[in-house]
Amino acid sequence: MTSNIRNFCIIAHIDHGKSTLADRLLQVTGTISEREMTEQVLDSMDIEREKGVTIKASAVHMDYTARDGKTYALNLIDTPGHVDFGYEVSRALNACESAVLVVDATQGIEAQTLANLYSAIDANLEIIPVINKVDLVSAVPDEVAEDISSLLGVPASSVIRVSAKAGTNVEAVLEAIVEKTPPPSGDEKAALQALVFDSHYDSYKGVIAYIRVVEGAIGATDTLRMMSTHFDLKPVEIGIFSPGMKPVKRLIAGEVGYIATGFKTVHECRVGDTITQSVNPSAAPLPGYLHPKPMVFAGIYPAEPDDYPELRDSLEKLQLNDASLTFSPETSQALGFGFRAGFLGLFHMEIIQERLEREYDLNMVFTAPTVEYEVQLRDGTTVVIDSPAALPEENQIVEVREPWMEIQVITPTDYYGPIMELVTKRRGIYKSQEYPAPHRVQLNYEIPLSEIIVDFFDELKSRTRGYASLDYQFIEYRMDKLQKLDILVNGDAVDALAAIVHQKDAFHKGQRMITKLKEIIPRQMFDVAIQASSGGRIISKAIVKAVRKDVLAKCYGGDISRKKKLLEKQKKGKKRLKMVGNVEIPQEAFMAILSLEDD
Repeated sequence: MTSNIRNFCIIAHIDHGKSTLADRLLQVTGTISEREMTEQVLDSMDIEREKGVTIKASAVHMDYTARDGKTYALNLIDTPGHVDFGYEVSRALNACESAVLVVDATQGIEAQTLANLYSAIDANLEIIPVINKVDLVSAVPDEVAEDISSLLGVPASSVIRVSAKAGTNVEAVLEAIVEKTPPPSGDEKAALQALVFDSHYDSYKGVIAYIRVVEGAIGATDTLRMMSTHFDLKPVEIGIFSPGMKPVKRLIAGEVGYIATGFKTVHECRVGDTITQSVNPSAAPLPGYLHPKPMVFAGIYPAEPDDYPELRDSLEKLQLNDASLTFSPETSQALGFGFRAGFLGLFHMEIIQERLEREYDLNMVFTAPTVEYEVQLRDGTTVVIDSPAALPEENQIVEVREPWMEIQVITPTDYYGPIMELVTKRRGIYKSQEYPAPHRVQLNYEIPLSEIIVDFFDELKSRTRGYASLDYQFIEYRMDKLQKLDILVNGDAVDALAAIVHQKDAFHKGQRMITKLKEIIPRQMFDVAIQASSGGRIISKAIVKAVRKDVLAKCYGGDISRKKKLLEKQKKGKKRLKMVGNVEIPQEAFMAILSLEDD
């Protein structure tokens, strides 16, 4: 009976207590016993628990007997809070009728709170505001309630105040979900339409599609069809999350569950696709969402060339669990065979790196991250490049366009100046400001993506003592004076160290890079020249001095000509060694670009 189903999600800024609230809801409804209870039940990956961040959306079914005596089937879809995983949030919102908006009583409204709230309003969801962490000494629930009241236009007294950690007042949240969430609309006799909002890979059952049945019903023996890829399948199993996978015979309109498809690749079961019956299919798919677009690119190379097949297999397996990861083979003169991978942001890249190291026990070299550039050539064509090494020769280029982002920084008004200085230094353009709450300002800027992917967020946090929060969206590609910065070691350009920089920054970045590399590259038996080249000229140079052997140690007595003869012989040997010698560049050098301190 759809009248007793409630589908909701929890949205919040990172670290405002979403997963902890989800844990308490599971406990209060008796979905999980005290014995099985762990912190962050829905965060199944170790890395999620360590970082205290939800990375993947997950779903769970709860049965709750409300005060009116009826038993309701509650389907919770837990969403990530980090800006890099905004696409996960958008998918989850499409599968719900309401959103529980969690705001930290000590932090107040932050950038991601607003971004996720606006997405939920765009998806026509009922908003249930909740203030969490009211038991903390530094909590100011009355102030935060007033801010939420002015933001949503609801009475401050109607905002539910809870402590998810202590379990205080959690039942009030369940009652609000039952009262305010509209039951799902949908006819179980209509043609089947089920939205795939997430997936993961199981080695026995193939790709497990997380679905929300919008219209119609699914039986365990039905033959189903993926509407965009036109693949037919007989489900291995259908079921609900409670919180583990629990098989059922049927899923009807309004329910949230899973289908074990038996597919072996994620390409056959795309997230955002619509599932229908192969007999009597639906006329049109559900309004899906586009495949997530990678914003940051980096090279991944095995530390040992023999590990290349293992790295390829590991990336393919990881892609089954994370459809937003893209990769293609590439070759580097310095690093050999590897892959060019696309990520949603720097945090996503960090997560992938850690998962490859932990889950697949791989030792890899990640090159410095870069963004995608549009290059217009003299022959009228436009090429898109995601690696500085692929930039065509300067005489073929008319213009280079880079991606620009719109960023919102929410901060206490005391830190207005330091933020203004930071963004202006990074080529940012001030657009406007708003005051979502007293003593808090939202600053809106436009800034090149390449300026914020490396250490922008860290510096923003350090300048504002951790109080500022950041959200960003892509606007467009814009032309600017961009050029390639090449690093030459012993006269050879190292493609993995190349970067695309703004003309005015080329000299300083080149100099800082050379200084850094001089410390990192080990001394050889011969002098090694490190040079930075940009705009067709050498802009900086340093020499890593040779390891010297005292050839004159045994030469005592006699005239000076004997010593000169020995030194000349050594000089010729070093010259010959330099011609055939190979300079080994350590792994730290490729990440040196990341740790270049700003002047």
